[in-house]
Amino acid sequence: MAPGSAQRQEQFVHPTAAHARKKAPSPFMIEPIKAFYIFLAANFISALFAPIQDCDETFNYWEPTHYLSHGYGLQTWEYSPDFAIRSWSYVGLHAIVGNIRRLLPQSTKLAEFYFVRYILAFVCSLCQVLLFRVISFTLNPRIGLFFLMATIMSPGNFHSSTAYLPSSFAMYTSLLGAAAFMNWKGGLRTSWGIWWFAVGGILGWPFASALCAPFLLEEAIVLLSIRDGQVLYDAFIRIGRGVIAAILLLLGDAAINSFFYKKFEVVSWNIVKYNIFSSTGGPDLYGTEPWTFYFRNLAINFNIWFVLALLSLPLFVIQKAVSSKNNEFLYWIRTIAFLSPFYMWLGIFTIQPHKEERFMYPMYPFIALNAALGLHVILSALGNADPKTLIGKIPARLKLLVVMGAFTLSLDLGIARVVGLYNGYSAPLKLYQLLGAGVIGQQGLGGRGDHVCFGKEWYRFPSSYFLPRDMRAKFIRSEFRGLLPGEFSEARTGFGFWSGTWLPTKGMNDRNQEDMGKYVDIKQCSFLVDTQYPENHSPLPPNEPDYIADEENWRIVTCKPFLDAANTHLLARVLWIPDWSIVPEKYRRKWGRHCLLEKMI
Repeated sequence: MAPGSAQRQEQFVHPTAAHARKKAPSPFMIEPIKAFYIFLAANFISALFAPIQDCDETFNYWEPTHYLSHGYGLQTWEYSPDFAIRSWSYVGLHAIVGNIRRLLPQSTKLAEFYFVRYILAFVCSLCQVLLFRVISFTLNPRIGLFFLMATIMSPGNFHSSTAYLPSSFAMYTSLLGAAAFMNWKGGLRTSWGIWWFAVGGILGWPFASALCAPFLLEEAIVLLSIRDGQVLYDAFIRIGRGVIAAILLLLGDAAINSFFYKKFEVVSWNIVKYNIFSSTGGPDLYGTEPWTFYFRNLAINFNIWFVLALLSLPLFVIQKAVSSKNNEFLYWIRTIAFLSPFYMWLGIFTIQPHKEERFMYPMYPFIALNAALGLHVILSALGNADPKTLIGKIPARLKLLVVMGAFTLSLDLGIARVVGLYNGYSAPLKLYQLLGAGVIGQQGLGGRGDHVCFGKEWYRFPSSYFLPRDMRAKFIRSEFRGLLPGEFSEARTGFGFWSGTWLPTKGMNDRNQEDMGKYVDIKQCSFLVDTQYPENHSPLPPNEPDYIADEENWRIVTCKPFLDAANTHLLARVLWIPDWSIVPEKYRRKWGRHCLLEKMI
């Protein structure tokens, strides 16, 4: 080590970390291995029970993975070589995981599906505990505990932790990137921070890389304030290593995608180009939402923790304005850098017309971090026992009751939301059991090559992993007038592997225009999936008749309860409310039935 380098490293130790070393172990400290088990338990619940909430997860990720593993699957326009805005590197990683399950005993397609989810739960837990550890040792064990609570108690974690989506993958790398940037113990880890955010942006979702901006800006401000030539040179080397690693990863991803598309493609650039510079309408073709969309959505998925996250920066500023402790420049800059990604991401995406719940996933760790810091500030203020102050005059037991009441309310709201999601929308994951996809040796209904058709329920199809023996998902015409997925070509030409990834496609466009070639005649359907809503008394559209009631042509194989969202009160849609007699009829959940039908011979 060069002379003086040890002294320079000491400049990059967070002030609170130096104080923490002198104190006795905190009663709030949880060993990282125990925290890992807690995260893992919460994420395994997600892997087992979380419904697929976004049809993009099915058609843009599970179906291409099924194609790589089983040789057939549905193909969206994004995978057409004419557009190439989806990465085969990301899909290929999951296909490898699924194929590992095929090497193990008792393998079925359904077992592959859940095995991938279990691995996602494990990886997510590992990423979460690494950031938890850094927060606990760098900031405060109590903040680390609150970060853990905000994460596992939030419905947002239930559906994001094991979702097969690039935004979930970017959430994992955001956890790792933030942990690298925040941990100054033993020296700065700028290279690793840049690397992890680059991994999330290149293999996952390009826009997620922007979350590293506050951390890089923080480091730049701190370095300029030191004005040491050697320190600036070291920073240049660290940043250079991170950038070079990111460029090499980008080239590697381009090489893999060029293999599959059979032409040079930088998919991350294609995604940016389509979403920002598209001349055909871009993502706005798929719907726009008012500016309040994310505020309402995050309030549902994080309840009290979202409110604390919004208040975290004002609370921190107020705390430092009235306190003489820890008012060092470095402390201010670092804390604001930690709080900034949440506000930056929420602000940027709030002003975008096209909004989707999954766009918030990369920012979820920062909601938990901001909420934890906000709660820490509040409890520090409530802990003031000076009788000369207003807070000091409040009885300690009353303070404890308020705090515990807030925790209990948050937990109850979180559980009610999770149970409501599973109870109301899990039918598509249960409907296909009688076809025999998940049981070895079970004959099941139908035969190899049968068509399972979808009309108005096309977007609820959970993927071909739920269909056995080469059964194929097909579409019949409904009132939907957008572009439905096609099918990967099963031809074996060229290099002989996965030719459907590069062969020219028909009927694909980036304008969401309907293609009649995506439909089959209903006479070709051996099975049909439909949903019936008894509360709906209005006439049905001509292309969406009540197939379930058509007993002359269709036999009901099985039906599962499915929430009738259109006729259910908002409160009952958001939270699970039991069908007890004491609950007013207005607030009870209304039900339809999601059914698998078999054609009568």
